[in-house]
Amino acid sequence: MQIRQVVVTGRNQVELETVEMDAALQPDELLVRTEWTFISTGTELANYTGKEPFAFVPGSWCAYPWKSGYGNVGTVEAVGSAVSRFQPGDRVFSTAPHASCVKVHQAHLVMLVPPDLDPCTAAATRMAGVGVSALIMADLRLHPWVAVFGLGLVGNLAAQAFRIMGGRVIGVDPNASRRRLAETCGIAHTVGGSPEDAQQAIADLTGTGGMVDIAVEATGLTPVVLQAMGATANLGQVLLLGTPRGPCPGDLTPVFLDIHLRNLTVRGALEWCPPTYPVVSSQGKPTFPIMSLYEKQMMIFNWVQSGQMRIEPLISHRLPPTTIRQAYDGLLREPETYIGVALDWRAHAGQD
Repeated sequence: MQIRQVVVTGRNQVELETVEMDAALQPDELLVRTEWTFISTGTELANYTGKEPFAFVPGSWCAYPWKSGYGNVGTVEAVGSAVSRFQPGDRVFSTAPHASCVKVHQAHLVMLVPPDLDPCTAAATRMAGVGVSALIMADLRLHPWVAVFGLGLVGNLAAQAFRIMGGRVIGVDPNASRRRLAETCGIAHTVGGSPEDAQQAIADLTGTGGMVDIAVEATGLTPVVLQAMGATANLGQVLLLGTPRGPCPGDLTPVFLDIHLRNLTVRGALEWCPPTYPVVSSQGKPTFPIMSLYEKQMMIFNWVQSGQMRIEPLISHRLPPTTIRQAYDGLLREPETYIGVALDWRAHAGQD
């Protein structure tokens, strides 16, 4: 069958292509007709612009031509013989790419969308899955001070997650519009200006000399990692939520010395490290110390349904997939206007 699919064909090159897909299902696969997908402003734009070095490595996960996207909501059209959790007509959330129709293996992250949750909003929660990974990897103690450095989509949602769990959250970003949006989403304290200004503002808020219990770095920029470390109290935690990509020459000894002398914990927060589904023993008890991706996504759905997490203010555009270049370039060049972009595939239902 023919489907429409977004393909990043090279640096700053993206097309909506017509491609052939074998509709025959393996026993553990589902055929899903896409309704909405959501663009990742981090991973997708890094690959689109060539900032991700693996895009140029043949055989890598994102080598050109790359079928982009990993947040998909659609309706199940058919299921393989071994699929027991889903049936035709179910609306499901998955990590499938931007395409009018996809095949999803049930061992991958795929789950029912709550019936009262708007499907576009459900697709947008995919970015919350990235941001909430910082919370999952944190050693969360009672009512901590938390500073989130970078208030783009991922940082905003990470800040919301720590707030929901009782953190006293400070959002840090030099961009005033991002700070205003974070405040709209319930983050009471935001600071901007230079790193020195931000540090002083954190000190004024916390009354602890500018030190927080947990610092979340959500930009992927090494200088911001160092800024986050400088704002972290002795015995505190620094969580690397953004993926570092750009080079940053320098002497690492002062960095390691600071970690050593102040007993800092620096931990990566890549979302893919925890298991996809809960790992349990033969007695049904959890055997993995970190929440699974499935449990995390279910928690996010619950937060959105209860109004604790705000997703809607982060969806600035709902566009047809034919405008994918406009969407990517808008997110790159007009970030104050293009905050979060959902692609509406409903007009592409069925075969081309």
